[in-house]
Amino acid sequence: MQNILEAKDLKKVFYKNRVPFEAVDGVSFHIGKGECLGLAGESGCGKSTIAKIITRLIMPEEGSVRLDGKVQMVFQTPQDSFDPRRTLGDGIMEGMRNQGMGKKQAKERACEMLDLVELDRKFFYRYPHEASGGECQRAAIARALAVEPQLLICDEATSALDVTVQAQIAALLKRLQKEGGMSLLLISHDLALVQYLCSRVLIMHQGRIIEEGTPDEVIQDPREPYTRLLVESVL
Repeated sequence: MQNILEAKDLKKVFYKNRVPFEAVDGVSFHIGKGECLGLAGESGCGKSTIAKIITRLIMPEEGSVRLDGKVQMVFQTPQDSFDPRRTLGDGIMEGMRNQGMGKKQAKERACEMLDLVELDRKFFYRYPHEASGGECQRAAIARALAVEPQLLICDEATSALDVTVQAQIAALLKRLQKEGGMSLLLISHDLALVQYLCSRVLIMHQGRIIEEGTPDEVIQDPREPYTRLLVESVL
């Protein structure tokens, strides 16, 4: 399997009260083309920092990232990811317009993306506050897919939603990933979601990857004490 992404020896240091701490400490991993990879661990373990490094929102002190194609990201709080002064349709079109697409064509594609994520086209004209969290997250996924990324990063993309909507978004992501052959990096503390969506999972703790395997292997026979605690916390 060819890799869509290869990260090698990533290291990121932050400072708290002028005291350095390593948010990411020597992390290496890859994602194959068409693969859904889970990155799991408790809050503050460095998962989101890795996502920001991949998307170049921040730069690492050390290490490298090789990406074969475009990457898009879906964030945890869907309403906050849209400009409240603009409609959801404007938000979906923005990336396409920034790439030089004409307004009419961008609008047509935005409506097609709403169809794809099973959201009525009337949401094109709605503002973020006029939509529920699940509806906004579907619109955020539509926005991400509109520019045809080879890799989609979902950073706790369902954790702010209620249980029923979480299941709907998870099913949507699974369908889109399977039908489109897109690679997916699922960042989550929810091992049940990782087990449902992913073919491989990395367990992260204190800035390092401590365990790797299929979700079934990691959940049913964890090797590391921290992984056992993580599994027990959700069972």
